[in-house]
Amino acid sequence: MIRRLWDRQERKFFGALFSASPGYATAWWGLLVLRGALPALLAVATGSLIGAIDRGTSLTGPLTFVGIVFVASQVLSPVQEVVSANLGNRTASWLNDRLMEACTTPEGIAHLERGDLIDDLTVARDFDLGQAGPPLSISMGFIAGGLQMIAVGLAAAIVLFGFSWWAPLVLLAAWSSTHWLLRESGVWRDRNTDEVRNAQRHADYAYRLAVDPPAAKEVRLFGLADWVIDRFGGHRRRLYELQWEATRLRERSVLTCLLIVLAANAFVLWVIGEQTIDGRLDLADASVYLQTAVGVGAIAFGGLSWALDGSAAPVAAVLRLEAAMAEAGALPRGAVPATGLPVREIRFRDVHFTYPGTDRPILDRFDLIIPAGSSLAIVGQNGAGKTTLAKLLCRLYDPQSGAIEVDGTDLRNLDVEAWRAGVAAVFQDFVRFERSLRSNVAPGRDPSAQVDAEVEAALHDAGAHSLAGLDVVLSRAYEGGIDLSGGQWQRVALARALAKVRLGARVVLLDEPTAQLDVRGESEIFERVLAATRECTTILVSHRFSTVRLADRICVVEHGGVVEMGSHAELMALDGRYRTMFDMQASRFVETDEEGEEVELESLA
Repeated sequence: MIRRLWDRQERKFFGALFSASPGYATAWWGLLVLRGALPALLAVATGSLIGAIDRGTSLTGPLTFVGIVFVASQVLSPVQEVVSANLGNRTASWLNDRLMEACTTPEGIAHLERGDLIDDLTVARDFDLGQAGPPLSISMGFIAGGLQMIAVGLAAAIVLFGFSWWAPLVLLAAWSSTHWLLRESGVWRDRNTDEVRNAQRHADYAYRLAVDPPAAKEVRLFGLADWVIDRFGGHRRRLYELQWEATRLRERSVLTCLLIVLAANAFVLWVIGEQTIDGRLDLADASVYLQTAVGVGAIAFGGLSWALDGSAAPVAAVLRLEAAMAEAGALPRGAVPATGLPVREIRFRDVHFTYPGTDRPILDRFDLIIPAGSSLAIVGQNGAGKTTLAKLLCRLYDPQSGAIEVDGTDLRNLDVEAWRAGVAAVFQDFVRFERSLRSNVAPGRDPSAQVDAEVEAALHDAGAHSLAGLDVVLSRAYEGGIDLSGGQWQRVALARALAKVRLGARVVLLDEPTAQLDVRGESEIFERVLAATRECTTILVSHRFSTVRLADRICVVEHGGVVEMGSHAELMALDGRYRTMFDMQASRFVETDEEGEEVELESLA
């Protein structure tokens, strides 16, 4: 029982408040208890005033007492609103910081691609956006309100003990029973089931389609606006229905609950009234006990509200993610120096790799040797493992068996930061930083004359030297910023890799680096890239054979292994899988003229 209570997400939430801001959390709880005690104190103050009037004594003290309690009740309410908002903001910032650390600290990226962590990651990431409920700065007020009502009822019960020991216990039991009788189906974890999270994901997806600029073109072009709105509304309504069902009143219990509450209150009030009539209670005490007997009923209207559930869920999700992500994304940290490697070769030796959560091997007994200083192109069908090879070389994952060796040393034994410092890469989903052109090409580098010279040279090699000044921000969201086309962004990404080469990288990974350029532009750029990286070990993943043929060697990958290897000329002469793929692509660049003669549109060979 104790263990279950300790593991409840509500307990974790209240612990997080003190971790996020001890001062504000202490003030929040102090104000909550004080405001909860004020109605009971007002009853006592009113009783003292009635007693003074009844006895004919001075009213100064009782009136002062009533005035202080009344003023406090008016002043403390807005103070707690401010404290709640600030505590909510600080807790949200604390959660976001913890989530950022959980996502970025692991050396690998498996924790960001695991399906079993997506639900928690979604809850933790989107909790303060107002999609599933109000932001934490607002929710804290609702949470305080629910707990304050509990404090009001308990404070009234404490005062009522002055009348008799049994009266507050009877009323507490009666009013507390409403939480069990009327909310029996309101188990808070039912608000965070797989079905609820699924509805949340679908609603969020539709919302992003409506508000994200990249989707705007096709939503309008294909007339999908109504579909997006209907999808969002339907899943949002389903989400609210599921949450309502988890907390709805059970009608069959209402009558039973009403009878229990009426019986308990009638009995206690009858006893207080009888003792007042008999003279065993004076008018002042009777006034206090009648008010507090009624005040105990606040317990029925307080408790752990829906806002607490929505606020506690992301805290629990972040705490779970920290441990799960640290384990999923962990990579052994090697200590062997990696600066200047490779000198001889990179070798994939009997490598087997399967993505976490799947059973299909991407690489199976994969063997490949890449001589240092050479260029290798990797081709194959979608899903053949080409991009996976790039991830493994960047050591974003480790193979389940086998090894990737750099000059005979297992990549896992190399210092990972030093190895990555020597690797330049352009991925299909490269990042478009909303920063200056300089920061996009040389991220993490302080501006200097040397850095600017290397950036300019890299931009020239990538054909992007005329895009903008180095200080221009590449986003229209900022004053003076500009937007780039897809092809221009791809040139910037290429320049980023080339700048890293100029600053010392020895391995270059290009995963579909020119997919948004035309064939002639791609060939021209890649020739420049090969010239700029001629002393590096260059690995190119591409579907375009106009680029592939320029590499020293070409590797054809299928079913997790190498099926062909050689130069463009050698593989064409082999008349195997590479020749088939080349001819299929080449046929797309030939058309027939009016006389039936073939006309070459673009040259691949």
